[in-house]
Amino acid sequence: MNRAAKNTAPPGKDRVMAIDYGRKRMGVAISDELGMTARPLVTLERKNRRDDLRRLRELARAHQVGRIVVGNPVRLDGSAGEMAAEAAGFAARIAKELQLPVEMVDERLSSWEAQQTATTKTKRSKQSAGVDAVAAAVILREFLDHEQTRKPTRK
Repeated sequence: MNRAAKNTAPPGKDRVMAIDYGRKRMGVAISDELGMTARPLVTLERKNRRDDLRRLRELARAHQVGRIVVGNPVRLDGSAGEMAAEAAGFAARIAKELQLPVEMVDERLSSWEAQQTATTKTKRSKQSAGVDAVAAAVILREFLDHEQTRKPTRK
């Protein structure tokens, strides 16, 4: 995992917000207060950089987010493509503007898994919008699972 920002989470803010970055939409998911579970929150239609960051800031404040993970859309072979560079740039802007730690997380196959998980039977465009938030939850769940395995066990 790459760190876009190395500052630590503000005291009392333990929730993690995940973003499935896309050119048209961003899926957003949120963890519980203990950082153990992930749930889809919302899919945001992209407007412009300023408005996108404003809406993410509002969500982060409303849900007392202490850090953010952004899906890193690397290719199946692990190499970075154009979208990976875009997502990394977006993650850096989030870290700068929201003053929260941001990590990039490998999101290979998260959209596929989200499509398999989503049960919404609606028009394709609405289903795609719902899948984006579910994909963010898949990214977040994988991140949280990885975090749990890194924590030392207490005796």
